[in-house]
Amino acid sequence: MIAEIISTGDEVLTGTVVDANAAWIAGRLYETGIAVGRHVCVGDDMERLTDVLAETGQRADIAVVTGGLGPTVDDITASAAARAAGVELERNNEAMAYMEAFFKRFDRPVSDSDAKQALLPQGATPLLNSVGTAPGFTLKMGGCRFFFLPGVPFEMRQMMADHVIASLEADAARKGTGSFYREKRLSLFGLPEAHVNERLADLTGSLDGVKLGMLAEFPVIHVKLAASGTDCSALEAAVSAAADRVRERVGDYVFSETGQRMEEVVGDLLSRQSATLALAESCTGGMIASRITNVAGSSRYFLCSVVTYSNDAKMRMLGVSAHTLETCGAVCEQTAREMAEGASRMANADYAVSVTGIAGPGGGTAEKPVGTVCIGLCGPEQSFARKYKFPFENRMANKRIFAETAFNLLRKTLNT
Repeated sequence: MIAEIISTGDEVLTGTVVDANAAWIAGRLYETGIAVGRHVCVGDDMERLTDVLAETGQRADIAVVTGGLGPTVDDITASAAARAAGVELERNNEAMAYMEAFFKRFDRPVSDSDAKQALLPQGATPLLNSVGTAPGFTLKMGGCRFFFLPGVPFEMRQMMADHVIASLEADAARKGTGSFYREKRLSLFGLPEAHVNERLADLTGSLDGVKLGMLAEFPVIHVKLAASGTDCSALEAAVSAAADRVRERVGDYVFSETGQRMEEVVGDLLSRQSATLALAESCTGGMIASRITNVAGSSRYFLCSVVTYSNDAKMRMLGVSAHTLETCGAVCEQTAREMAEGASRMANADYAVSVTGIAGPGGGTAEKPVGTVCIGLCGPEQSFARKYKFPFENRMANKRIFAETAFNLLRKTLNT
């Protein structure tokens, strides 16, 4: 079974809005065993959209169309679908009744503009929207079953689950053609993508039907293991065995096998140990603290962060000695160690992490080039610091890899 995805709207076509919907839809279809053969983006152009829908109806088995179902003049998807199918638009009573009930909850009548959303092609079946006003619909054209969904991401995702995936799975169960999908993703840090590839290249094609892929999400590398088939137990065993073989090659660099980001992994470790954390950041400017506080429940372990950008702030707020700064400079292991110790004292934290470095693009020297960072860690038993040098000139790239390295150092310490 081949599926196609059609994204609509000038805002998507011109890049004003990034089309994350298509990627998400493709992933959900793939998980149900349906391959996506094509992805097309069409602007708010009636003739072009009509042509694309008609062509897709002759080529695909399933098509998911997003966008253009709202109440405004540029919402033309239902009209284009009617033209492509050679039918008229008509008021759908089920869709209209749903909208009337929706607006009644807010003591509002259905306006003429909103009522436009109940005009569907003849023969279409409405797909009710449990989280918004615009109903979707499904329609058969040629040999293809079309699902038309809103472009608003959270509405689309809910309707994809409620209607599209549920319908496809029910069809597969009825026909006895159900397919299972199993996936494991190993997230790595500290090994360049080329080196990961070198260690795993010979595994491709030898993992008992499990497909191995790599995705770089700087500075993290994800190794994806995926398989589909009709025997669920066999799939799980094959994916698990493949993960074991990958782990043998790169296990020292794996920090998550559940999709967790580094800050979530560190947060879980701190929570399990009932430990607390404080931060002293310089060149990362609060990036580490921001990532920590993006994790729900981080107040259980995260106490505070201080951004000490200047040497004076390092001395006054963290107690870094003037002698250290004069003899070693702001970017040295001793400074990083004293910063971590100062943050630990200030917050009375079990662990404290500090970061001081040269993010660039200027400020580097022959001895301390751009990309140099020193990370300090103060724990219950010891305090220490490490120096790292990264080959990047880009300021944001350096800040991101500095932050990830700090998380990783803390993760390894908590795991010992």
